[in-house]
Amino acid sequence: MRTKSAIVVGLAAAAALAASVPATAAPAHDRASRPNCPQLDKKLPWAGDNRARLQKMIDERGTCSGKRGPRPVAAFDWDNTVVKNDITDATLAWSLKHDKILRPKRWSDTSAWLTPAADAALTKACGTSVPVGRPLPTSKNTACTDEIFEIREKSQTMAGEPAFAGGWNHRRTVPAYGWIPQLFAGHTPAALNSFAKQARAEQLAAPVGAKQTVGTHTIAGYIRYYDQQKDLIRTLKAAGFDVYIVSASSEPIAEAWSSGVGLDRKHTIGIRSITEHGRLTASLKGCGGVETGRGDALPYMDGKRCMINQEIFKIKGAKAWKQQDAAHRIALGAGDADTDVTFVNDATGAHVAINRNKSELMCRAYDDADGRWVANPMFIEPMPRKSGTYPCSTTGATAADGSKVPVLRADGSVIPDQADKAF
Repeated sequence: MRTKSAIVVGLAAAAALAASVPATAAPAHDRASRPNCPQLDKKLPWAGDNRARLQKMIDERGTCSGKRGPRPVAAFDWDNTVVKNDITDATLAWSLKHDKILRPKRWSDTSAWLTPAADAALTKACGTSVPVGRPLPTSKNTACTDEIFEIREKSQTMAGEPAFAGGWNHRRTVPAYGWIPQLFAGHTPAALNSFAKQARAEQLAAPVGAKQTVGTHTIAGYIRYYDQQKDLIRTLKAAGFDVYIVSASSEPIAEAWSSGVGLDRKHTIGIRSITEHGRLTASLKGCGGVETGRGDALPYMDGKRCMINQEIFKIKGAKAWKQQDAAHRIALGAGDADTDVTFVNDATGAHVAINRNKSELMCRAYDDADGRWVANPMFIEPMPRKSGTYPCSTTGATAADGSKVPVLRADGSVIPDQADKAF
């Protein structure tokens, strides 16, 4: 007969042996019932097998895997990726209707790239009778509202003249994006956040398909959170992922919306303005060693990679512009436009491309070089199928100088033209 002590020793040895054997992943039919294997909602439709592919990545990288180490990171663009339509347009439209733009001393002070033609057009349309620093009557002055919105929308004046000129890296910044936070100079970040929240309330209350008029411009008049993206973010968080929003909107504007998907200010990255005496200025923070000032490095295209590397992975200086090793890259990236292509391509587990017929993003999505691209139509009012093919082999990508060039794989080979398959 075995003694009690012998039994204890035997059990201890068995436990030690079990601990030394690597754990294997649970079978698929077991995962759904395990508390550390959060599941995407099967009632929410995704195209094809996209939900299953995303679930597989979550199981492989999240708590269900049993792996230890740093939390995997997921990063989402915002406009038309997590929500339908544009939060910056909505905030600017609300602000123009409620006289929230303060008159600058000179319009050229709002952007180092603003052209003399744009400065003259804005000065003529908005006038000089309002004291500097006081609200412009844009709710009544249609000409002023039109000039501001035309420059935002098309980077040109109402007369068709270029609104921005000079040299900038077209994969790191675009002056029209930086111009919006610069327009709100003189307000506190809290005030801009308040404007965005009031615009948010209006946009969520408006029916799907609604339009609004800004001056004589007609734009979308509603915004909706995508239920599928809310569910994906919820599931990622439950599975142990660290989830961030990386947006080319002003950060106080993005923060007004990110709480709607359960993300706080620390997990919301946008265009960051320098403040003086608690108020926004026209100076914008840089990234990766690019100086703070006129906005040469925004969370835009390659700039989104830089912000992710710098703010999330704490990689400083010029190295932040480079693709990092797998341990210092996001597991999931989600975007809808060429402005997102760099960071979405950096993801090691899943690249989610919401199809808005943007060439560089969709060329990479359909080429699917690593087999991890998840291309999906927009969940509300999706785009029609693109006629013809995406010009991947010729003009699908944007170079730093703004010229159009072929889309290249990591090995330097050219991606052939691709047909639209997610529509």
